[in-house]
Amino acid sequence: MALKTPGEIDGMREAGRVVARALQACREAAAVGVTMKELDQVARDVIFGAGATSPFLDYHPSWAPTPFPGVICASVNDEVVHGIPTDYAIADGDLVSIDCGATLDGWTGDAAVSFVVGNARPEDLELIATTERALEAGIAASTVGNRIGDIGHAIDRIARKGRYGNLEDHGGHGIGHTMHEDPFIPNEGRRHKGAELRAGMTIAIEPMFILGGSGAYRYGDDGWTLLSCDGGRAAHVEHSIAITDDGPQILTAL
Repeated sequence: MALKTPGEIDGMREAGRVVARALQACREAAAVGVTMKELDQVARDVIFGAGATSPFLDYHPSWAPTPFPGVICASVNDEVVHGIPTDYAIADGDLVSIDCGATLDGWTGDAAVSFVVGNARPEDLELIATTERALEAGIAASTVGNRIGDIGHAIDRIARKGRYGNLEDHGGHGIGHTMHEDPFIPNEGRRHKGAELRAGMTIAIEPMFILGGSGAYRYGDDGWTLLSCDGGRAAHVEHSIAITDDGPQILTAL
């Protein structure tokens, strides 16, 4: 992947701030009775209002049956990732995961949050907190001279300690001018293995943990949504970061 200059990283940070604002607005708007389409509109207003575009909207990878119709992925309960925004209305106690991206002036940011609406189950709160700790551990491992395997090892260690499923076959990715660039950043790995991390690399790190201990998944009828095979509820959190000589920098923060 192309290494970014400090100025280019600043450009990515501006795109990341748009993502952070969109996610914050979705979280504030989420309430019992609010639909996923309504949250998608909230994010659209923030993204397009900032003069940015959405890398999610009309994204059509080779494995997907249709272009993606939203600017957010809206996944609920046992939907792990890639949920299409629908007319589903949030119920009390739902665990909601929102993934969002934005492209501004040629640079892209990508991030995700998970939260519970209304009365929360303690196990859901612990799942989200643990997934957030895994993201923090993955970011902390993203230092110059470490390797990609160190990131996955840090994430998977927390999943195993908490006895959570770690979604199979999925992980983070390089990011820059486009949303998905090399390298793939798996959520499991061996320490000191894989490509070396260098200053100027920009990547998205995104743990996806599932209650029940299994990382297996199945596709929903829409061909996009990934659901846990055993019905376990899931959490997904993500930040885009830059690897620098001064340590990792989060690019998708307010």
